[in-house]
Amino acid sequence: MDTPPICDYTNSNYQISFWEQGGREYEDRAEAIALKHLLPPNGQLMLELGAGAGRNTPRYAGFERVVLLDYSMTQLEQAQARLGSSDRYVYVAADVYRLPFVPGLFDGATMIRTLHHMVDAPRALAQVRSALQPGAIFILEFANKQNVKAILRYLLGRQAWSPFTRQPVEFATLNFDFHPAAVKAWLKEAGFQVERTRTVSHFRLGWLKRHVSPGLLAGVDGLLQWTGALWQLTPSVFVRARAVGQSVAQSPPREAAHLFKCLACGHAPLERDGAALACPACARRWPIQAGIYDFRQ
Repeated sequence: MDTPPICDYTNSNYQISFWEQGGREYEDRAEAIALKHLLPPNGQLMLELGAGAGRNTPRYAGFERVVLLDYSMTQLEQAQARLGSSDRYVYVAADVYRLPFVPGLFDGATMIRTLHHMVDAPRALAQVRSALQPGAIFILEFANKQNVKAILRYLLGRQAWSPFTRQPVEFATLNFDFHPAAVKAWLKEAGFQVERTRTVSHFRLGWLKRHVSPGLLAGVDGLLQWTGALWQLTPSVFVRARAVGQSVAQSPPREAAHLFKCLACGHAPLERDGAALACPACARRWPIQAGIYDFRQ
């Protein structure tokens, strides 16, 4: 099956230009509040999809081990420089449409500010479900097309597309807004049950962020996030979903090579062979570059 187009952040300084110098402290703090309310208190193995430079990774402190997945090697290199090379972190270059993991491996996963780059969101969510144990928690953030600004622009005739339809809207190349009802339907089809919804970034307005401190805005935002259970009108929505099925307690392998399956033939686990992982079934090799497992080929 062909892989849809992928948004590649290779050689991007996204962490610095967008988050650290782009006036996004309020959004970062508001997202931290949402994660604090939605994350389980502890866990064994967390899969962070679209990890980028590791902005959110320290927030998963309750998990014993975190696997950071991103398509960009340079983003993962930045994450590695930020977090270090301890056994607690596993860095993986791959795309969400073809996850290279043993099925049913993780007891937790997050996808923050990543789904909006997905041409085929249902396919991506199905891949996430295949990597999770029954009962695992999945925290998904998505860009909401049915936000207040979009509704006002549409009603005033300044926007052609309707925020009320379920079809995604591509507002820039490989950047999509989704309707909340569509996302929840996709999650159900993939094998998830939605447990909680929080609306985030109520005050994403440039003039407001210039005149009110990020801490105050985030604090008030946190007080309003619970309203996501009633309606979703903010540009960012967080959902906590649970993988359907009877939970089975199991310990993930400590050897990193045993986390992976071969994307060529599906065999698992793989074996470490020098600077690569080797498939004993089909002899396919997947390189390891500076501590980053590369499954993009």
